[in-house]
Amino acid sequence: MIEFRRPLLSAMCVLLGSPFVLAAEPQVHWPSGWQVEEVVPDGEPPAKPLAVSRQRAIKNDENGATLMVMELTGTPIEAGHKVNLAGVLLEMRKSIQKDFARGGYQSVCSKMHPTTLSRLDALETTCVITENGRHVLSQTLVGALDVDKAYVFSYAGQAQAYEASKEEVSLVRNSLKL
Repeated sequence: MIEFRRPLLSAMCVLLGSPFVLAAEPQVHWPSGWQVEEVVPDGEPPAKPLAVSRQRAIKNDENGATLMVMELTGTPIEAGHKVNLAGVLLEMRKSIQKDFARGGYQSVCSKMHPTTLSRLDALETTCVITENGRHVLSQTLVGALDVDKAYVFSYAGQAQAYEASKEEVSLVRNSLKL
């Protein structure tokens, strides 16, 4: 199995590196049977209040191997800061592609297209990752901006699990309260 958490987390770091301040937590209703975890950035003590909210759910097979990962990151936007959402998603997509290329995989990503995330206008792109022409993983990035917060909803998984989990992903996405 391919370890796809690293590219997913690397991509999220692009957004997290921007200048932001503290804001409220979004509400997510994760599917039952998924392992839910709060994500704490490396090196940051858990007792410190986080400016960035990150929530993740992982779907494992019966042997504990990761099949799918869904993650929502909410990053407060500093007053007066203008976020180029298309630029941020493009950088995240490039990071994903570079990380997979280093591992010997090829990736093709869709053009960014308009969509929605909760009540917000958003942009979305999906990358298909292959190895020797065989589809092994898919990853989707959805980014949206609110008045004071930027959100990225990302989901990735092994090809079959990604396809089989579309309904669960859709339910989570449609239940988001941002």
